[in-house]
Amino acid sequence: MRSIIICLLSFFASNTFTQNCNAYKWEGEIKKYEACKKQKEAYQFYQFTKEYQELLDEAIQIDSTYDKAYWAKSIAYLKSGDFLSWKPLIDKAVELNPKMHLGYRGWCRYQFFRDYKGAIKDIEQYEKIIKDDIGYCQNGDYHLRIAKAICYKAVGKKDKAIKIIEDYLKDNNEEPDLYNYFHLGVLYFEKGNYNRALSNLMKQKENNNLADNRYYIAMCYKKKNNLNKYKEIILEAKKLFEEGYLLNDPYTHHYDKVYLSQIEEEINKSKRFTP
Repeated sequence: MRSIIICLLSFFASNTFTQNCNAYKWEGEIKKYEACKKQKEAYQFYQFTKEYQELLDEAIQIDSTYDKAYWAKSIAYLKSGDFLSWKPLIDKAVELNPKMHLGYRGWCRYQFFRDYKGAIKDIEQYEKIIKDDIGYCQNGDYHLRIAKAICYKAVGKKDKAIKIIEDYLKDNNEEPDLYNYFHLGVLYFEKGNYNRALSNLMKQKENNNLADNRYYIAMCYKKKNNLNKYKEIILEAKKLFEEGYLLNDPYTHHYDKVYLSQIEEEINKSKRFTP
């Protein structure tokens, strides 16, 4: 369902671009209207082409305060890994229109740079500006509140991370999303609360069954000295991994991701235990 919503949002965004340009005209912002039309021309070209960048440069020449052109230019550099070129462009977009771009920059700081403190700063500032639901990250995997929780975990504030996720779940009627219960379960596992960890990991299993999740379920049973369950479920984790049911992102690695080598290491360890 989440994927359907994201696809629909992308569709509507692309099909209302002309209308958005006209909105500038109706408001009497003729320079922004012309810059917006120039940006639309750029979208006829592939993001990595010279033509794409030059047309966006022309949009900026028309109106140097047109934030969307800086943002659009930045995307190509982000995707190509040219982060030094990306940063001043996205920073300019944020400066001109923080309400539009601050949450996005915060997510990018987390996803691509693992700049956890910078991501927290951006997302919390964004919350102050929006004063309502701050929405999901660019790829739809996480609500930005969950992304913020992961960042707090990464800087060692696990209790705060737990509270953020649990508050989010309460506010959203236990809406599971893709990975919320998984990350909450891992947090409780790392805190040594294996019963709470299992409770959340089992909820994750019901909503989005992943090898990563099964791995941590197995590890909980190992810690609880239920070795038969541990041995059974760690094998299930490998099967799911080989079938492609795992945390996956085309650009980066998810936080708390489990690798095949970790699963196989536990399988080898499990063979030492006699029934």
